[in-house]
Amino acid sequence: MAIDAKISFMYQAEKRLATEITVSNMAKVMTIIADVLENFTMEETSSRDDLNEDLLDCYLDALKVQGRSDKTIERYRYIITKMMNQIGVSTRKITVYHLRNYLAEMQKRGVADTTTEGIRQVFSAYFNWLQRESLIEKNPTSNLGVIKCAKRKKKVFSDVDMENMNTNCKSLRDRAIIAFLASTGCRISEAMALNRKDLIFYDIGGTECVVHGKGNKERTVFVSDVAGMLLKKYLEGRTDDCDALFVNRYNQRMHPGGVREMMADLAKRAGVDHIHPHKFRRTLATELARHGMPIQDVARVLGHDKIDTTMKYIVPNIDDIKNNYRKFA
Repeated sequence: MAIDAKISFMYQAEKRLATEITVSNMAKVMTIIADVLENFTMEETSSRDDLNEDLLDCYLDALKVQGRSDKTIERYRYIITKMMNQIGVSTRKITVYHLRNYLAEMQKRGVADTTTEGIRQVFSAYFNWLQRESLIEKNPTSNLGVIKCAKRKKKVFSDVDMENMNTNCKSLRDRAIIAFLASTGCRISEAMALNRKDLIFYDIGGTECVVHGKGNKERTVFVSDVAGMLLKKYLEGRTDDCDALFVNRYNQRMHPGGVREMMADLAKRAGVDHIHPHKFRRTLATELARHGMPIQDVARVLGHDKIDTTMKYIVPNIDDIKNNYRKFA
């Protein structure tokens, strides 16, 4: 039997049997089927597209088992499917030349190098997995070099920026959102998923809540006194019965897109460049590091598993570097 047909057959059989037999028996059954198939010579009936889809489904199932978020899985599906459709050959026949040409075409269309490099990383992860699982013989990304990206200096909000934003907010809700993001460093998706009951206001002062981050990982975030006061005042003034912590003008849960629109409008009124949710995370990480918080604790605040990721968020201050140089040189 052709190896492509065997892969497709085994995958389809496993999907069908998953609801009929126990997990403990699945491995034994699949081994028996594989042994039986070795004794047959069959023509491959699966189309190229069917095989590509089966291999991709196998990979995405593996990502799900690893705990990757639905958003990440759908992103991988979109990127890989788009590439396969454009290249137009079987997964096992893709070469490094196909992928280089695909990425080069993206660059010709003006796609940013950072975006192109992110897509290359998705390809690399996919084909590395296929090779580890012995589903392909040769990995076409082995010689696909990293795309160098120009390093742009990241910026954070200054105290003046924060004051201008606070002064020019149209509503108490907007002020509460800005203060909450600035003091917790939450991702916008995490913040908009919160409900009123998630906030804990302590009598002696202080506010905190538990958020669900990437991979459905929980972490506790701490809210500053100012942000806590604004949140409490905002919630006390609400007359709707929506469970969401932040609501739109229709008293429905506010979504990240609505927050970004609000911030774009605020940027024009406040005269602050590039107000966007992720900039608050970078600002908080930078401020905490400058005030001496250990980097591993900053990583916990942001919900990072790797300190290397946290380091990318911290924007160095040239004056601090200069002072330290004079102190130690």
